Amino acid sequence: MGYSIAVDGPAGAGKSTIAKRIAKQLGCIYVDTGAMYRAMALFLLRNGVRADDGEAISGKCQEADISIRYENGEQVVLLNGENVNGLIRTEEVGNMASASSPNPAVRKKLVSLQQKLAKTSDVIMDGRDIGTCVLPDATVKIYLTASSRVRAMRRYEELTAKGVACDFETIEADIVKRDHQDMTRENSPLKQAEDAILVDSSNLDIDGVVSEIVRICREKGRSGAPKTVSAFSSPFPNFTMSCSSESGKNRWNLIVNDKSADTSLQAPETGRGNRREGMKNWPALESPCQLFRGKFGRHAQ
Repeated sequence: MGYSIAVDGPAGAGKSTIAKRIAKQLGCIYVDTGAMYRAMALFLLRNGVRADDGEAISGKCQEADISIRYENGEQVVLLNGENVNGLIRTEEVGNMASASSPNPAVRKKLVSLQQKLAKTSDVIMDGRDIGTCVLPDATVKIYLTASSRVRAMRRYEELTAKGVACDFETIEADIVKRDHQDMTRENSPLKQAEDAILVDSSNLDIDGVVSEIVRICREKGRSGAPKTVSAFSSPFPNFTMSCSSESGKNRWNLIVNDKSADTSLQAPETGRGNRREGMKNWPALESPCQLFRGKFGRHAQ
């Protein structure tokens, strides 16, 4: 198994948003397991399968071919060859996913793909039972949660910002109902793994949650924070730079730190070649801290 991070928690806790940010900072592949279940739910809805018809779900799911690939660094979910990224985030699909995901046939098909990815790549996955069932031996396990009211408000603000008419109380009721369904389902119910670390995001913004989980990963991960092997002067005012390696990996990280702030942004990869020459090609730095993965080979020594 590669280096793996499991992020579990209830609907609306911000798992996907947080996991994507962490993947960029730590150089992992983000596997949106929820998107895979949503793609299956979309397939079932398109084929007229009812959420309460377990037998039909078991049979029809066998006809769905769901895969994940990356295009220009972005994850694309494919349903029978169709890019369905823009179709799987509706409330209808979400409710169907919650109803169909406990089905043993659905889970068996999708879990197999998820475990295969974790064996061959460094990954971060988010879902309801990643740390308890899908990746029980994950390097780091996080249980991310927030109060139902906070989660409902986040969803309400997201929908209204898109111009979608919605009712706050209805959204919160749906969230509470989904929590109950996920926590009481017979197969792989939502629960915090015994060795998972609880992170409550009710009073934290996105940056705060990301910083906390990254800190945990570096403390509990494969070898903690990367080992610094080289430091050199920066061509940018107020910035310090260092080049670091990850144990057992032929990969290098270039770390750029501002002396007076603590935010982050994914910087473009400069590619192979002399690291100092590569840095000259960077665009103007607008964020105080940038971390990116580059392959510098012997030039980074």
